[in-house]
Parts: sequence; C-alpha cells; structure tokens
Amino acid sequence: MFLKRLRKKFRRLFFGLPERRRPEDSPASAGGPPAARLPDTGALRSGAAAWGGILFVPLAAFLVLAVLALLLSKTPGRTLGFFFFGPFRNFYNFGNMLNGAVPLNFGGLGVSIAMKGGHFNLGGEGQIYAGAFTATVCALALAPLGIFGGVLALLAGACLAGAAAGFSGFCKARWNAGELITSFLVSAALILTVNYLVNGPFLDPETNLQSTRKIAAALRLPLILPPSNLSAALFAALAAVVLTQLFLERTKPGYEIRMAGANETFARYGGINTALNTVLAMFLSGALYGLAGGFAVFGTYYGTVKEFSSGLGWNGLAAALIARFYPPAVIPSALFFSWLGQGARIAMQNSDMTVEAVSIVQGVVFFLVTSLGLRDFFGKKLMNRRRKK
Repeated sequence: MFLKRLRKKFRRLFFGLPERRRPEDSPASAGGPPAARLPDTGALRSGAAAWGGILFVPLAAFLVLAVLALLLSKTPGRTLGFFFFGPFRNFYNFGNMLNGAVPLNFGGLGVSIAMKGGHFNLGGEGQIYAGAFTATVCALALAPLGIFGGVLALLAGACLAGAAAGFSGFCKARWNAGELITSFLVSAALILTVNYLVNGPFLDPETNLQSTRKIAAALRLPLILPPSNLSAALFAALAAVVLTQLFLERTKPGYEIRMAGANETFARYGGINTALNTVLAMFLSGALYGLAGGFAVFGTYYGTVKEFSSGLGWNGLAAALIARFYPPAVIPSALFFSWLGQGARIAMQNSDMTVEAVSIVQGVVFFLVTSLGLRDFFGKKLMNRRRKK
C-alpha cells in the first residue's frame, strides 16, 4: 500500500498525471458530467520523454558554445573557463548572477500561472517596464510615508501591470480575441509610452542617463553580497515561489484556474466561471511581471532606466518553459538563464569571445525551449478543441 501511494505521488509530482481510475469510478458512469479524457498507458513514457527534452536544452547550449569557442576563439580553453566558472570566481560575479535571476523568477512564475489557466502571456517586456515606472513614480511621491509608501508603490506597479495583462484576458473572455496578439500589442504600446515619459516629463536632469530620478535611500532594499547588486529582493522572489505554489495547489481560485486550463469545457460544465478565471489568471501573471520591475527598481537601479527590461520578459518566458510551469522548478531555470547571461558577459570581458557568438548560443537555447513548450501548449489547445466537437 505504501509503495502504491508513493508511485501515485511520483507520477503527480514529476509528470502532472492524475491518479488512474477504474471506468466504473468515472463521473459519467455515475450519471454525472462527462469526465475529462484520462491519459493512456503511454502517458508515463511521453512525460519522461518530455523531461528528457528539457534536460537536453542546457546540454545543447553548452555544446553549441564549445563548438563556437573552438571555431572562433584563439584561446577556446580560456573562453570556456570564463564562461562556465566566471560567475563563481568571486562574490561580485556570484551575487550579480543571483540578482539577475530575481526578475526571471518573477517572470517565470507569471508565465506559469497564465499557462496553468491555458493562456499565453507575451507581454512580459512591457509589463515589467510599466510596473517599474509606476513603482518609481509612486515611490517618489510617497517617500514621506517611508517603508509603507514603498510597499504601496510596489503594489501599484503590480496592479498596473496586472491590469494590462488582465485587459488581454478580458478581450479573450468577452470577444475570444487571442491573448497572444493582444498581450504583445499592449506590451509594445506600454514600452513606447514609458519611453516617452522617461525621456520627457520624468527625465532626471542631474544625470547623463536616460532615467528617472532616484528613489529615496530609505526605500532601497539592503544589499546582501556587496559590492554586487544582490539585494533582499532575492528573499521576496523565493517567497513568491512558495506563495504561487500554495495558491495553485491549496486555494479554490487556483484549483479553478488549473481545471479551466486542463479542460475548459469540463470546468464550465462543473460550474466554474471560466471567463472570470481567464481574466484572473492573466491579471496575476501581469502582476508578477510588475513585481519583477518593482523589485528591480528598489533593489538594483533605484529608478527606471530607459528599456532596462529588454530581454527580461522573453527570458522569463523561457525559464517557465524549462520549468514546465511548475513554480518550484522556476528557481533553477531562472538561475540557469542568469548563469548563461553572466557567464557570457564575463567571457566577453576577459577573452576574445564576441557578442554575436553569445547571441547565437542564447538564440539556440530560446529556440529549443520555446519549441518544446509551444508544442505542448498548442497540442493541449488542439485536444481541447477536439473535445468540444
């Protein structure tokens, strides 16, 4: 009996498969609503193959980097050494690597919530940027309130970014507009709007950077590994993982989001408001992106630098795809992408490795990750459409 329970927990934890049920235990046989289609006997093998594909991604990236170093670098050993071990050479590099993983962690959690509900949020870039700008402006205005004002500023940034993503969810629920397109277009509009505000009304005249004024020193998060940029935002990112997992697994709204994402027709038949859950899932996704921008302001930049979020939204998406939208697994995924970026910068600074070579490696990683993730996502969409028919 113990081994049987252990096997069920293993299947659910690693492959996301429900417990096997006998045909006579299904709701349909008891006169209830039609049950969702249960996985076939090959589901366990397909889950193992999918995880094998995900584990292949970092190995493929390292292989591509090694080939490029051998072909393009005059000192391939030195280049690879700085790339792989550079982030661990001192506290400065190591702290910056951990700090780079913080916004990717928030972004990966945001994508995971949206995907659990069966939605795809492509607006991470603009949502991080808008959340950061809103948090900056509110922190400057609420500075007399101290820490309480800082908390309000963070929440304001999260709510604005959440509203931007929630608007895409509303368009999908109301008019069946694809959230892939609407979230991307809204993000593009947000980036242009914030660029205008940073360069115009809110530009800091005391610096040569295209940036807003700095927030008060009392609102800045304490550093953990000086002289690196790692701040207490790291603990907020870890807490966000725990809270996201508890929300999805232990709360009624989280359960409804997961059920609607697994089988929308079955969820609607069971009384779940799928339209409301569409908006909620997208709102929470955007809010986590907004927190990524807010903590970047309070812990790293202390203001909104023009287009500092470039690439963060896409890397957060890739981190979630590697983690297969399982919140605890977002942590190592974010660390992997941060290690990739930090190692590339260190290799470029200390060897003859070029920016183009680094871009090729990052492009290969993103291509492999998105191809695996999108295959699963659109495969689920196609299966749900067939169920509707």
